[in-house]
Amino acid sequence: MSELTLLLIRLAFLAVLWFFVIAAVGVIRTDLFGPRTAPAPARKPVKQPRSVSKPKKGEPRQLIVTGGPLQGTIINLTETPITIGRANDATLVLSDDYASSRHARLFPQDGQWIVEDLGSTNGTFLERSKVTRPTPVPLGVPIRIGKTVIELRK
Repeated sequence: MSELTLLLIRLAFLAVLWFFVIAAVGVIRTDLFGPRTAPAPARKPVKQPRSVSKPKKGEPRQLIVTGGPLQGTIINLTETPITIGRANDATLVLSDDYASSRHARLFPQDGQWIVEDLGSTNGTFLERSKVTRPTPVPLGVPIRIGKTVIELRK
């Protein structure tokens, strides 16, 4: 082979190597700090009634960890969203290598609970389907985040 061919092969290899290094740094940054999001447009505040509503018949009342290191943990559901991840400020803090800092959140909307993946590296699964957009969670259907499995129950 000529010297020019070897030089071109070396430069191409170096370019591919740098591409992988930059991609790996991007994934690590997203895992540590969360995805970049545009600021939300300003909205008029909606007045919420101050009374705490009791769950209606058939609505879930508890979030239960059914699998993983935190098995048996119970969180009572209120109107506040539940964040799940490795971050210390999460509602359910996971010590799981497969969970991101801010992995997923559960929130009430129109009388049902919705699960949303927050741009995690390894994904959030509802039953056996990967959650790609906010998805309603039926009672008793497992949500898997890494080694942890959670369910909504009455």
